[in-house]
Amino acid sequence: MQPGTPDHEWREDCSPRRVLAIFSSKWTSMVLHALDTRLGGCARTGVLLRSLPGISKKMLTQTLREMETAGLLTRHVHGTVPPAVEYTLTPLGRRFVEPIELLYGWARENEDALDALRSGARR
Repeated sequence: MQPGTPDHEWREDCSPRRVLAIFSSKWTSMVLHALDTRLGGCARTGVLLRSLPGISKKMLTQTLREMETAGLLTRHVHGTVPPAVEYTLTPLGRRFVEPIELLYGWARENEDALDALRSGARR
C-alpha cells in the first residue's frame, strides 16, 4: 500500500491483514511447504510430524485443524485399525504455496541478512 491510498485499503479486513492472519502461526507456512515440495501434496499425520522438526504433535494437530477450517487442506480418515488420517492440499492451499515458496527462496538467498538480524538482536 502506497502513501495516500484510500482508507478502505487499511481496514481490519483488508487483504494484507487477512493473509497475515492465515500465517500468524509459523507452522502454517511450513506445513504448506512440506506438503507441497516434500510430500507430493498429501501425507499422513505421522509423516508430517517427522517432516517438521521442532513441532509437537499437539501443535501439528492444532495447525492442521485451523488449515482445514480455512480450506487449505482436506482431512480423510481411512477406515483401518488404528484409523489412519491423511491430509491433502486443496486447490486453495496450492494457491498459497506460491508466495510461501517465494519467501522461502528469498530467505535461502539472503541468509546473511537473517544472520545479521539475529546478531543485532543480541546486542
